[in-house]
Amino acid sequence: MTARLRSLAAQWTTLVPAFAVVLLILTWGRELPGWVVVLVTAVLAGSVLAAVHHAEVVAHRVGEPFGSLVLAVAVTVIEVALIVTLMLDGGDKSATLARDTVFAAVMITVNGILGLSLLVGSLRHGTAVFNSEGTGAALATVATLATLSLVLPTFTTSKPGPEFSTVQLTFAAVSSLTLYALFVATQTVRHRDYFLPIVKQSEAAASEQEHAEAPSTRTALISLGLLGLALVGVVGLAKGVSPTIESGVDAAGLPHSVVGVIIALLVLLPETIAAVRASRRNQVQTSMNLALGSAMASIGLTIPAVALASLWLPGPLVLGLGNTHMVLLALTMVVGALTVVPGRATPLQGGVHLVLLAAYLELALNP
Repeated sequence: MTARLRSLAAQWTTLVPAFAVVLLILTWGRELPGWVVVLVTAVLAGSVLAAVHHAEVVAHRVGEPFGSLVLAVAVTVIEVALIVTLMLDGGDKSATLARDTVFAAVMITVNGILGLSLLVGSLRHGTAVFNSEGTGAALATVATLATLSLVLPTFTTSKPGPEFSTVQLTFAAVSSLTLYALFVATQTVRHRDYFLPIVKQSEAAASEQEHAEAPSTRTALISLGLLGLALVGVVGLAKGVSPTIESGVDAAGLPHSVVGVIIALLVLLPETIAAVRASRRNQVQTSMNLALGSAMASIGLTIPAVALASLWLPGPLVLGLGNTHMVLLALTMVVGALTVVPGRATPLQGGVHLVLLAAYLELALNP
């Protein structure tokens, strides 16, 4: 019976990504009727679950922290492509698209994914335990990238408004890539042990995943390819339903930035589910790697991409945050540092981060 269930799981996680890409090709650039939007939404949800499955297969093969890095980078690369594509469509609203999307990703990952992971892990296991060295280094990198890319443009004077000059934007892009590359080297080579889950001696009976035999290289490569297809489906189909989301947002009289928040929530679903499942297995460090790694990749890869795209973008590129968002970012980083330093957390810390996410979402709806 168990073997049959696994066979069925393998079949649907193979078929759904392929069907998502086919559906994406058939619907790309077209106005979708209501029943197609419902179908696209259902396939999008299936693609998210398939992406999580294949990411865990790859992670089981390559081990931590490579597994969480694969998922974070894969999602972000496709997300960056989506942002650049939407910005190239032109229009006044595209000027702030990169800023709104990147900031939404930072708030969702650092407060939402991280907070939910700490809450689930501490409620299930008493205390959520992780490496403060690696997690602290990741949070410091996220804080630096966010400040250089999203806060400084508000205070520069070379150009009117919260924009970088060409030289300043080039510096921000190069700095982002350099810091991200340096962090990846630290995470995967020199200090890899700082990013591995902490296993208590009393936990002799490890999780089922740890006991299971690692998949073969062929199986992992197939899952890696299907992961790419699933993520293409997630991001592409999210763009496909975005006109419907925009219409709903406009009809409700909400700010246009809410569209970016909704799409970011959809795109980050794979990391969210993977992080929560890792926390349930008492692998909170893996959850932290996913949360902070996704935030870092969102900034470190998006800013260089939009800096390059700005060479032929029809309008301005606004990156600077407003006062309200700068306060939320500063509070998030201060609270994050206090959470990370002890190397362990209770449900209180998880709840604090989730309240910060709720405050961001409330202010997005009612600025």
